[in-house]
Amino acid sequence: MTRKERYKFVLDYFQQHIPEAETELIYDSPYQLLVAVILSAQCTDKRVNMTTPAIFEKYPTAEALSSASFDELFPLIKSISYPNNKTKHLIGMANMLVTDFEGKVPMTVEQLVKLPGVGRKTANVITSVIDAQPNMAVDTHVFRVSARLGLTEKATTVLAAEKQLVRFIPRELIHKAHHWLILHGRYVCLARNPKCAECGLTEICRYYQAVKKKG
Repeated sequence: MTRKERYKFVLDYFQQHIPEAETELIYDSPYQLLVAVILSAQCTDKRVNMTTPAIFEKYPTAEALSSASFDELFPLIKSISYPNNKTKHLIGMANMLVTDFEGKVPMTVEQLVKLPGVGRKTANVITSVIDAQPNMAVDTHVFRVSARLGLTEKATTVLAAEKQLVRFIPRELIHKAHHWLILHGRYVCLARNPKCAECGLTEICRYYQAVKKKG
């Protein structure tokens, strides 16, 4: 099977079985999504969704959040991983949005990564989810699943994996493929005990084939 055929098999499968994949973070605006994604680093979406309503109620806009003090915001996110850093990042992010971007979330990766708490992965999420830009955010799920399926080869960094995925996935599907790979990794292709018996991709999965040989 060629690499092109492998990608086609995987994308056809997801288009058929998860045609409307989207983020599981709950948000109503680009600002809310940015807050949620910053909080989601090394934290579950479920926990973030339990936390953000109180934040959005008290700080409905970037302007409101920019005026928050550390002591005011911290109690609202103390159940999230790394709450100290994330509290500082959120306040700094809001201040920069107000100062440099008129309170609006910019829609380029280059501008987004200037914001406190925003790395390339977060910027890719924002631009792909909000604006359907062909940007691939590679988290642990995407990195693991793409390697197991053979979509990426010898990619030892998330950036290397991102470049390969963007190269071989059609531009119009990249923003969806990000969610397909995440959801597959979150619910089927688990890190420790993947549910291969429930997976429709075992036919082309290099990980599964290797496991079969060992068995």
